[in-house]
Amino acid sequence: MKHRFLKLLIAHCSLLIFGNAGITDFQAIDEATQAYEAKQYTRSEALLKKIDGKSAQKTYDIGNAQYKSKNYDAAIKSYQHAKGVDKATRLHNIGNSYFQKKDLEKAIKSYEEALKIREDKDTRFNLELAKKMKKKEEEKKNQKKKKKDQQKEKNKKDKKEQEKNQDKKKEDQNSNNEKKKEDAKKKKDPKKDEKKKGDEKDKKDQKNKNDKKDKKDPKKKEDQKKKGDKDKDKSGAKKEQKPKDKKGEESSGQPKKQKKQDPQSKEEKLKQQELKRLLKKMGQKGTPTMMYQMNAGKPKPKEDVNPW
Repeated sequence: MKHRFLKLLIAHCSLLIFGNAGITDFQAIDEATQAYEAKQYTRSEALLKKIDGKSAQKTYDIGNAQYKSKNYDAAIKSYQHAKGVDKATRLHNIGNSYFQKKDLEKAIKSYEEALKIREDKDTRFNLELAKKMKKKEEEKKNQKKKKKDQQKEKNKKDKKEQEKNQDKKKEDQNSNNEKKKEDAKKKKDPKKDEKKKGDEKDKKDQKNKNDKKDKKDPKKKEDQKKKGDKDKDKSGAKKEQKPKDKKGEESSGQPKKQKKQDPQSKEEKLKQQELKRLLKKMGQKGTPTMMYQMNAGKPKPKEDVNPW
């Protein structure tokens, strides 16, 4: 496609038609033409510039040599100053120069201006080619921008995830530090922990031992229970006993001069003696309430007691 793209870039060494050109100029023109055809574009440009006089055709030919040597900025200026040469042709070559510079926006504008002056298939072809390339470049830019945005979003997510992991790591670190402190405290006073464990173990062993003992000797446990009940009765019986006088006899609430004893008091005294004997036999002291009440009968009322 390149040969079509550059189709109109043909040297027009038409300075031969200048009537006032000298023999030296004719030689320079001939050498410049030969150098151009030999693709010695820089030498051709230099030879053309040596020719005396100014003309639009000379400037246009210099522009062609500059374009061929890839000096596109200089070629654009030469084409723009070559007024008098066909404008559509000059705009076509200016468009080609911008295209080579990859300035597709200005290239498209130059081609469109050339086509407004005159329709040309090569100019039309170059215009469509420039538009396609511009579209591809825009798509490429959009893809690049999209990729950049995606990468930016990914970086944000990675940053958040990293911060989250750092927070979790920090929490785990704090937890480990607390655990280490607790372990350090335990290591500082291991005897205390051992003693505590030993005490708990001793208590547990003692409890198990007592439980086993109670299972082996249930009669003893029952006796201990009865003993506890008798101790309670003893404390209650003592409270019920009547105060005694100096001779150890129970006070009946009557004056000391009264020597005659109530038959009920005698009966009670006998009961007390019997209880003491039984208690002595059992190896205990005191008068249990239950035994006190066991054989107690209703006291006989005194015959001389008045109902009121």
